[in-house]
Amino acid sequence: MAKSRQSQGTPATVALTKAKVEFSTHTYDHDPAAKSFGLEAAEALGLAAEQVFKTLLVEVDGRLTVGVVPVDKQLDLKAIAAAAGGKKAVMADPAAAERTTGYVVGGISPIGQKRALPTVVDSTAIEHAKVYVSGGRRGLDIGLSPADLITVTKAATAAIAR
Repeated sequence: MAKSRQSQGTPATVALTKAKVEFSTHTYDHDPAAKSFGLEAAEALGLAAEQVFKTLLVEVDGRLTVGVVPVDKQLDLKAIAAAAGGKKAVMADPAAAERTTGYVVGGISPIGQKRALPTVVDSTAIEHAKVYVSGGRRGLDIGLSPADLITVTKAATAAIAR
C-alpha cells in the first residue's frame, strides 16, 4: 500500500522531503464516479474517516483560505471565518482553487501549494498520532503527524468542522 517517496513526485511530497518531514504515501484506485473523494480514500485505505482530512478552499472576506477537516464532517463557514480573523466565508470557486493551488479538485493537498495560503486545521487532528491528507492527486494520500502538518502548512488550529 505505501510506496516510496520518490515514485510519487507531487509538489506535496517534494515539499515534505525538502522540509525533512517523516511521511508515508498511500495509493488507491480512484473511482471517477465517487461522490466524496475523501470518504473514498478512507474506505479504500481502510482508515477511520475521522483520521482522513479533506482540503477545502474558501474565501474569507475575499481572501482565499484553506480549511482542513475530517472527511466525514463539513466545514463550518462561520467557524473558519472567525478562525481566519474574518467576518464571512464562502466556498471558493473550484477553478480559482485549482489555479491558486496548482492541484485539481479532489486532489488538492494542503501541502506544497503554488501559493502559500492562510490555513486552518480542525482541532480534532491533534487527537490522532497520524492523519492523512491528499498527496496532490486523486488516488494518493499522505500520512504524517498532525504536528508536522500544522508546522509545514503554518496552520492555525480551531474547531472548524461540524
